[in-house]
Amino acid sequence: MLDRLRQFIADVVAPGANGERTFADDDYRLAATALLIHVISLDGEPSGAEKRKLHTLLEYRFNLDPGTADKLIADATLVEGEAVDLYHFTSVIMREENEEGRLRIVEMMWELVYADGYVSEFEDNIVWRAADLLGISSRERIELKHRVADGRLASDPAS
Repeated sequence: MLDRLRQFIADVVAPGANGERTFADDDYRLAATALLIHVISLDGEPSGAEKRKLHTLLEYRFNLDPGTADKLIADATLVEGEAVDLYHFTSVIMREENEEGRLRIVEMMWELVYADGYVSEFEDNIVWRAADLLGISSRERIELKHRVADGRLASDPAS
């Protein structure tokens, strides 16, 4: 499943011939995007809605143009596939981001969890674990979850 995501991204963004990444290992945006890719890959192949939402979030939250967001996704897909745990990414984010920034990243995770309209227990668990490693309290994590869910319902007249 991750191989298909990697191939999709490789098809969209042709990596350089030398295979070098654009974003450094200590760039919190790379770490955050790897976490986000992990979240959308938990329940199988990411849906089109999840991929579009990921791209939109990266452009908006990190103030990136579409091409740079593509490169970030490609780099993050590579490092996410090599990681053995969440700590690799959360430790970078903890060093580079203040509490407000870490809250935004957890909120982005919830936005992706809700992108396909279904929250699996695996998705809920991974956000809980990542939030815990990011120093986000259970109360704040649950408040973010409800805020994202309520916002989604308010913006979707069919629900």
